[in-house]
Amino acid sequence: MKVGLSLSKCVADILNGEVDSKDVLVIVTRTNFDPHYDAHWNEIWRGYTSRAVFNTAGKWSQFQSREHEVRNLVLELYDRGRIHQPRQFNLGYPPRVEYHWLETFVSGEENSNPAVKKAWDNYKILAGLS
Repeated sequence: MKVGLSLSKCVADILNGEVDSKDVLVIVTRTNFDPHYDAHWNEIWRGYTSRAVFNTAGKWSQFQSREHEVRNLVLELYDRGRIHQPRQFNLGYPPRVEYHWLETFVSGEENSNPAVKKAWDNYKILAGLS
C-alpha cells in the first residue's frame, strides 16, 4: 500500500500506469476542494494544467485531452476516502517534500503471501515480548 504526498504527482503516476489506484491507502494533499463541485474542479484543473497558476503547475498538462478521465480518477479516490485534505480541518498545509510516495504495510491475517504472513506473525510475537 502507498501513501501519497502530492495530489498532482500521485494522480499523474496512476494515470501513467506507474501506480495502481487500488494500491493507494491515502493521498495527503495541500488542496481544499470537493471534486463533485464544478467550480472546485475547474480551479484544480486550471491550476494543475496551466504552467502559471500553482507551484505544482503543469503537472497535468500532459492530460489536457483526458480531463474526464482525470476527474473520474480523482472522484474515485475522493469517494473511497483516499484523499485527505488537512486544510479542510484547519490543520494547515502539509510540507512539500521531494518524494511523493511512501510505502506502507497494512497488517492483516488475510495476506496471501506466506513470507509476509510469517514475518507478521513473528513481529506480533516479538512485539508481545516488549
